[in-house]
Amino acid sequence: MAQVFINPEVLRSNGDEGVERELKEKLRLHSDASPVKCTRQQEQRCLSDHGIVDARERFMQAYGRLRDDLVGDDSCDLTDDARRWLAQMIDYNVPGGKLNRGLSVIDSYLLLRQGSEVTEDDFFLACVLGWCVEWFQACALLLDDIMDDSHTRRDQICWYRRPEVGLKGINDGILLKCHILIMIKKYFREKPYFIDLLDVWNEVALQTSLGQMIDLIGTHTGADDLTKYSIEGHVIHLPNLSIELDSDAAHIQYRRIVKYKTAYYSFYLPVANALLLSGAKLEDFSGLKDILIEMGIYFQIQVPFQDDYLDCFADPNAIGKIGTDIEDHKCSWLIVQALGHADNNQIEVLHVSYHFVRSYKSMDIYRNNVSHAHSQKNYGKKDSSSVSEVKRTYASLDLKDIFSEFERRCYNHLVTSIEAQKDHAAREILKSFLKKIHQRKK
Repeated sequence: MAQVFINPEVLRSNGDEGVERELKEKLRLHSDASPVKCTRQQEQRCLSDHGIVDARERFMQAYGRLRDDLVGDDSCDLTDDARRWLAQMIDYNVPGGKLNRGLSVIDSYLLLRQGSEVTEDDFFLACVLGWCVEWFQACALLLDDIMDDSHTRRDQICWYRRPEVGLKGINDGILLKCHILIMIKKYFREKPYFIDLLDVWNEVALQTSLGQMIDLIGTHTGADDLTKYSIEGHVIHLPNLSIELDSDAAHIQYRRIVKYKTAYYSFYLPVANALLLSGAKLEDFSGLKDILIEMGIYFQIQVPFQDDYLDCFADPNAIGKIGTDIEDHKCSWLIVQALGHADNNQIEVLHVSYHFVRSYKSMDIYRNNVSHAHSQKNYGKKDSSSVSEVKRTYASLDLKDIFSEFERRCYNHLVTSIEAQKDHAAREILKSFLKKIHQRKK
């Protein structure tokens, strides 16, 4: 399979030689198809003709090859400046994370092929699909940062906030998504599962986009009606008035957001790609899909308590980003839980508006009693004093203990569901995912 190499001078940008140096350090995958025997240790390491090579290192080798192919693609007559921009944009946005989603494709594929031989070509194809997932992640994060007006991502300033980028970053996000189809068509067009592969990618792309839409619409609506974020039926008792907050519809809404926005592409998509690559039929693993989606919700509701909590309280240097969930009026785990456990005074500190009313006897009574509370709205305000008020309310609610109980129940439920799976490889894949996320640290 031919490789495309880019003129090093084209890759230089503003005197920065980091990209060129990084590419020089990357090794290329060998083109021979020597067999590799799958073992129980293969999800961590894999044998090659030249000894033991770490799977992550081989994954990174594939990145260099795919990146060069995309930047050097001659289907469009690009200028050197355009290729330089494309190279810098890809390097800035794609490989900077933990790569868990992409590596999960390889881990799952090796588990499915356990006991059989995996050629270098087979392993490379798993890497291609893994990087497609990472390209998708980069696209989602780049566009999400623009929509959320975020500041930092992965220990660096958001791509769109670079002075030379700005809203041109929207087109860059679209380009990243286009790259996925280019890679899939190039390497899988002749495979018998090509159509199934396109179908699953189209399905997950739509679900993720709809999840983002639900999140954005909910954020806008929530700015007027915070009760949409309440986790259980809750009543504020003010003098001569009871204001009934919405039921657990917001908890369902929060689950809906994380299911479609994150769970499908982070958990189901890597395994679906591995299944197709191994020759399996997706319809034969519907139970696996259901558990993976539940695991993704667990990841986004239970485990990311760390994310939400650190988003509010940790040093941005420690978590790689500046959290803005409070200012952006996001439907986060913390606000959902806070509204479900706060007392009347704490609810008032967070937010009270006319839309909170579900039933009351007198509009005049309501207006008289709620006018002071309405002026105390803090959640969703972009000023430091309001953010501090919300954080103090969070801290007073002992949400860590609430989270621990939620995590215990969800974990036990997932373990029971995994053990009920009849297919050995399916159980092992699910166990590997659960091990990665249970009580994880950022």
